[in-house]
Amino acid sequence: MLCGACLYRFAGINTTMNEQIQKLLAASAMRVEEATTLPPACYHEAGLLDLEAQRLFRSGWVGVGRADRWCEPGDFAALDLAGVPLIVLRDRDGALRCFANTCRHRGARLVTGEGSCRGIKCPFHGWAYKLDGRLAGAPRMEDTAAFDKADYGMIEFRAAERDGFAFICLDSAAPGIDTILGDFSQIHAPWSPGTLRTGRRREFDVGCNWKAFLEVFNEYYHLPYVHPDSLDDTYALPDAADQVTGAYATQFGTTAGTGGLLEDNQSAAFPVIATLEGRNRQGARYTWLFPNMTFAASQEAMWVYEAQPLTPESCRVVQTICFPRQAFELDDYEERSELYFERLDVALNEDIPILLEQQAGIRSPYARPGRFSPLLEANVARFADWYAGRMLPS
Repeated sequence: MLCGACLYRFAGINTTMNEQIQKLLAASAMRVEEATTLPPACYHEAGLLDLEAQRLFRSGWVGVGRADRWCEPGDFAALDLAGVPLIVLRDRDGALRCFANTCRHRGARLVTGEGSCRGIKCPFHGWAYKLDGRLAGAPRMEDTAAFDKADYGMIEFRAAERDGFAFICLDSAAPGIDTILGDFSQIHAPWSPGTLRTGRRREFDVGCNWKAFLEVFNEYYHLPYVHPDSLDDTYALPDAADQVTGAYATQFGTTAGTGGLLEDNQSAAFPVIATLEGRNRQGARYTWLFPNMTFAASQEAMWVYEAQPLTPESCRVVQTICFPRQAFELDDYEERSELYFERLDVALNEDIPILLEQQAGIRSPYARPGRFSPLLEANVARFADWYAGRMLPS
């Protein structure tokens, strides 16, 4: 396995930031009661996006959604991680694998989209690879001196599954996934996230910085102003943020009914997750797995978002909605699940216009960092602290 940190230190990446931005960013790396929000430049400067690619996406573990996207051996998906084309697949032994999506012959991209296959074959010159990355065939190479197929397998990176989520890491020097997640599994164990199944997955683009999209999902502050008639009455004020040991933030809050449905559709809720007890049966836990995957686990559903940067001011978003296995067995699953999808779509249709307004305002040369509401923006502040620690020079 090659070192992704070495492979992908591309020439031309701006690896510095000016002193003024460093000073502002340092003010975000503080207790939430004292911290300022991230500098506006972090939401629109191209040079900072390049730096994020190196320090956040290519140098640590990144969530790539739910692992049941790759259910069977041979299931694959082509991904782009901060400019790096990748293949994630399930091998014949059932293990999740991640490879560079580039042929070892002349560098052509091997696959696009997603699907199922028995192996990988380059469309350019027919080099073929097994699902474990080994080169299986290289036509017309018999006259090439000292050519050994064992030396030309696909370049592999680390992949891992935890609690039903999939993660990849391009840097072989980075700590293992369990070190990064810390106590994540223990805190989320009541919801049994590894047993939940995907009901719908879709992708779409949004004209805002990737961080802004994830931030709005993780804060309660905007609810009465952006969702006054759809969601606000469902959510009580949240508990204080949990103190955690991993690279994530999480906060629980009670709800009137379930946060997975609009106020008028509460009677259609699926059965509560069997492993939930006490107060956990009466609310939702919002969690942000740094840098770019977040989810909400409610009494009977979980909705997940990934945000991948496209440009400094746009991102590709993946939405996944999950339910317990018993929900899929109900005769009226289709009708009831549509109401969950509607709730997510309504929230997005209300969030996205305000995100576009935020993006328009934050690019102003007169925009300045603000302050956090310690209770209502706890996850956002925790991310800002983590982000500053990764982005500032060591």
